[in-house]
Amino acid sequence: MGKYAIGLDYGTNSVRALVVDISNGEELGTYVYNYEHGEDGVILDPKNPNVARQHPADYIKGLEVTIEGALREAEKNSKEFSRKDVIGIGIDTTGSTPLPIDKDGVPLAFHEEFKDNINALAWLWKDHSSYEEAEEITRLANEKGYPYLRKYGGVYSSEWFFSKILHCLRVDPKVFDSAYTWVEICDYIPAVLTGKTKPHEIKRSICAAGHKAMFNLEWGGLPSKEFLSQLDPKLADLRDRLYDKAYTSDVPFGYISEYYADKFGLNKDVVVAVGAFDAHMGGVGAGIKPGVLVKVIGTSTCDMMVVPNTEKLPDIPGLCGIVDGSILPGYYGLEAGQSAVGDIFNWFVKYLTPREYFGEEGKNKDLHQLLTEKAEKLKTGESGLLALDWNNGNRTVLVDAKLTGLLIGQTLHTRPEEIYRALIEATAFGARVIMERFEEYGVKVNEVIACGGIPEKNPFMMQVYADILGRTIKISYSSQTPALGAAIFGAVAAGYEKSGYRNVEEAQKAICRVKDKVYYPRQEDSEIYNKLYKLYRELHDIFGTKEASYNLYHVMKELIEIRDKVKGVK
Repeated sequence: MGKYAIGLDYGTNSVRALVVDISNGEELGTYVYNYEHGEDGVILDPKNPNVARQHPADYIKGLEVTIEGALREAEKNSKEFSRKDVIGIGIDTTGSTPLPIDKDGVPLAFHEEFKDNINALAWLWKDHSSYEEAEEITRLANEKGYPYLRKYGGVYSSEWFFSKILHCLRVDPKVFDSAYTWVEICDYIPAVLTGKTKPHEIKRSICAAGHKAMFNLEWGGLPSKEFLSQLDPKLADLRDRLYDKAYTSDVPFGYISEYYADKFGLNKDVVVAVGAFDAHMGGVGAGIKPGVLVKVIGTSTCDMMVVPNTEKLPDIPGLCGIVDGSILPGYYGLEAGQSAVGDIFNWFVKYLTPREYFGEEGKNKDLHQLLTEKAEKLKTGESGLLALDWNNGNRTVLVDAKLTGLLIGQTLHTRPEEIYRALIEATAFGARVIMERFEEYGVKVNEVIACGGIPEKNPFMMQVYADILGRTIKISYSSQTPALGAAIFGAVAAGYEKSGYRNVEEAQKAICRVKDKVYYPRQEDSEIYNKLYKLYRELHDIFGTKEASYNLYHVMKELIEIRDKVKGVK
């Protein structure tokens, strides 16, 4: 019986490989490669702030550098480890990040003709340049009664597959016409590893297809050619060159290619699993199960829950999809999220926080740490501030990329740490909106498991989240839950005879853990936050919807009232 699996985790700025002992979840080796192209791996357009692309060369170099690096570290850390005992590889990536390829599966960016063309690159998940096309897709589906947005709350996003491809057709028809097809990078990486890069050989992920490309067997897979032709006849023609089937990630994509088996010193029967998105595999690595909300918190967040597919589940407005098998096989995967969390804190520190404010401390210390330390000393409600967390639009539940951030309540006495705390609280209020949407439609949240860099590094923020959500929050034991989830799928896809696991749940029980530290809601703080949340919801509804009929005259007054009561002002 094999002992080890590799998880490949393609993030926004880097790729990480992780070698895992599948008997107990011990992480033996890891290695990170930072993408070389662009700014922190993201290629931007100075003329259009909505553009965010990546170079596929970084993906290929990334897998080669990180797998070898992680294997070497595993050899260094464990005398028992052998490359010949690796049985499977799983892959997770960002998404929707579609890539135009030719009929041989070669990215257009590798062609001399397109080497300097930004539209021939991978269109990163946070590229919002196609917001008009997303609105067009939404309008067409809803006005003409097509069912394709039922699982998305009736709204299509500029972050997703078809809106990006349609935008490419509009702004760069040469790239569109030269592409034989488009492939999500969670499907492209397994193709590279197995050598199965021909478009007809590529097994497409149900996670990517279902959450981003309107794929559902209820209506025959992808949207019909009739629907797509009303957007553009060329889009309808493309449908024939896409796919009709999509697979869960416990399914083998294929065996590792002879080239990569020799390169890494692995057996030629190492199984490569069908890919999926990073947050969804992070949910698996965190131990997701019914009743557990997993929050992957980083530059943005992804919130996930699962419901057995034997249960009747209503369509839930505002979610990023309800897809059978997208997280756990045999369960509906429910995805929601916030378009910016850590990015908001980084923006505030980078552009609006002078180091001089901190004096000598500010010369050597991390500004996030300094602001957190000062924010933690404030009493809940003391600042009199309230913010909206829409600095990069709203993903859930409003699904509107044109919404922007807001700060209300500032005075001539407002200090940076007060604003920093208000921004943290705003992201927690946004998280509560999402949690309440789940519960409104019968999906009960019993506890929260948080994972990602922020939950590990910022206990203060996790306590604020517990107080605002009113739920116990646990932290995933692994700091690399997407890669761990990918490794779990790599092991399960290898089969019971090799891994000893019949399904993902069995593997989770043996591998997934949480840290000892648990965050419990504090009653007094929760009561104050409930008052602030009521005001947040009013701002949320009046700026984010057309239905709100009340005015905002009282908001500033109530913020001052809460502030003065907390401070003991008579």
